Amino acid sequence: MSEQTGRLHKLFDTNFLEYTSYVIKERAIPAIEDGLKPVQRRLLQTLHNMDDGRYHKVANVVGETMKLHPHGDASIFAALVNLANKGFLIDRQGNFGNIFTGDQASAARYIECRLSPLALEVLFNRDLTEYVESYDGRTTEPVSLPAKIPLLLLQGAEGIAVGMATRILPHNFCELLQAQIAILREEEFEIFPDFPQKGMIDVTDYEQGNGKVRCRARIGEKNEKTITITEIPYGTTTTSLIDSIEKAAKSGKIKILSISDYTAEEVEIEIKLPRNIYAKDTIKALYAFTDCEMSLNTNLTLIRGNLPETGTVDEVIRFNTEKLVADLTRELEIDLARLSQKLHARLLEQIFIEERLYKEIEEVTTYERVVSTVDESLQPYLKKLEQPLTREDIERLLEIRIKRISRYDIERQAREIRAIRKDIKDIQTSLQDVVGYTITYLEKLLDSYGEDHPRLTQITEFSEVKASKVALSNLIVGYNRESGFIGHTIKAEDEQNDIAFPCSEYDRLLLIFSSGAYKVVPVPEKLFVGEELEYGAVFKKKQIFNIVYRDGAENLAYVKRFKSPKFILEKEYHLFPPHKRSRILLLLLGENKHARVSLVPSRRARSNIVEIDFDQYLIKGASAKGKRVSPRVARRVVESTERVLKERAAASLPGLESPTETLAGNGEQFDTESVSAAVEDDNNDQG
Repeated sequence: MSEQTGRLHKLFDTNFLEYTSYVIKERAIPAIEDGLKPVQRRLLQTLHNMDDGRYHKVANVVGETMKLHPHGDASIFAALVNLANKGFLIDRQGNFGNIFTGDQASAARYIECRLSPLALEVLFNRDLTEYVESYDGRTTEPVSLPAKIPLLLLQGAEGIAVGMATRILPHNFCELLQAQIAILREEEFEIFPDFPQKGMIDVTDYEQGNGKVRCRARIGEKNEKTITITEIPYGTTTTSLIDSIEKAAKSGKIKILSISDYTAEEVEIEIKLPRNIYAKDTIKALYAFTDCEMSLNTNLTLIRGNLPETGTVDEVIRFNTEKLVADLTRELEIDLARLSQKLHARLLEQIFIEERLYKEIEEVTTYERVVSTVDESLQPYLKKLEQPLTREDIERLLEIRIKRISRYDIERQAREIRAIRKDIKDIQTSLQDVVGYTITYLEKLLDSYGEDHPRLTQITEFSEVKASKVALSNLIVGYNRESGFIGHTIKAEDEQNDIAFPCSEYDRLLLIFSSGAYKVVPVPEKLFVGEELEYGAVFKKKQIFNIVYRDGAENLAYVKRFKSPKFILEKEYHLFPPHKRSRILLLLLGENKHARVSLVPSRRARSNIVEIDFDQYLIKGASAKGKRVSPRVARRVVESTERVLKERAAASLPGLESPTETLAGNGEQFDTESVSAAVEDDNNDQG
């Protein structure tokens, strides 16, 4: 049983590895050599085989490609439409869909295509192409095409294989060729993605093709109540973008009156805004809550040789540049060999006809004797030849027709020989400086095709729009003191005791209880907090809190000021030490706040009231103890206004001419603040 199980495991392992290898190499991941997946390579080779300068029905192209591609017509048609819409290698005629709206192409029988001039110039050279048998052995297909431009980066690629995936973003044609020239000149270069949908891109985290980029739509204000979107992020369509906007509007994250799509050759989406909603704020919300801003993760996985690997943009373009130099060198060497052979043949023909060597074989009767006679007659002229004389050369001379000999033009032949010698010299000069020749080749490509491919996507940097800052306050949080629940599904019924305030789903709520406990929580649907909630509102940084509280252990009142504290979400903190009698007596927000503390009456005291100006106290930490209000027990604390304080001072009411009180039992007057300072030295805050 174990032996059978082991064999079964081995069978599964073998089959799975073969399947994995096939999917990676033959379907999903592009090759670094020509930047193409197998279906794209087979499609382009088929178009080259069919090329006659005219358009071909896409259905016919798909059918012909099926001789090389074993996966059916659907994948071939999809690959052809995708290549055609990239705008580099295939000229199209008819409806190939719309990359802006996401509309599909017409059926294959209605549309036509052919290779573009760029593809014909840079993709094919039979002398540099290695061929293997097709899947059924009836024909041959290229292992890779001798591409002279970095197609992998130019067109980009996406694919999911077994255990790996690739996402290579497209780059600009001119910038890629300029980067290759910079490499050949040993200069610095930098290249970034460029998208046919245009838009804006932040490449701060691009990391040579293995990081991420942030893409934004281009949004403008027609007026303060109308927004227009004229460019969209890569990977989106106007349909998907509008869907995301409508979804955000339904969920209350943004408010719009209407949205219309007028896209044809160029993107045009118009958004109308309702009353009290303005374009400037809505644009920020569109970036925060819709697909108007997208983050694209990139992963430059490719096939090099016969193995998958993860490369970088620099590595890919340097590889393609080295390959271009090698391919151009081989082309020059092949052309030189052909020209040398052609010159050799022309010189032989010139000598044979102009020196009338053909007359010497008029009386010869056997073929072998004819060959030897021609060989002997050419011996005096061997120094004029470029290559050694062979039997094949003699046989070619013997194949010359009498008609051609009789019409032989000596001057034209001499001109042609001079032209061939000039071409040979030019090639030899190019071979002596292949790098310079390669730079010239790239510059010619830029001159010929550069104007057709300007940069479309603007490279910029933009700060992240925080959703919490631009979100609409579309929720009403209520606190019902009777039930003890708080949340956006709770209604505040008692205006005096209950709490209600607007907020967004991204806000955080600060809850402060009468006991001095506080915590920060997300906006809840329904949360039980009890009856002693003193303060509940949206958490705001740098908010100033002024409180008067009773210390339960001493049974005395203290005053303190602090700003919004730092926190860990949903963790409970305390403003003062917990005690069953400790509680907040008064809580006010902001500056220029005042309070009146009514003390327990004393027959010996001149006044039973202490006025507090909170601005006179330092802002400390939330855990600071604060300053004692009085050595007497506070009976009541209420908010007072600055106007009341001034009126009392003007009337010279007792206790307001100077901050003095009479201590019970001795009748002495003393400065309250001085006493507080002396008594509270040991009680100062620890914050």
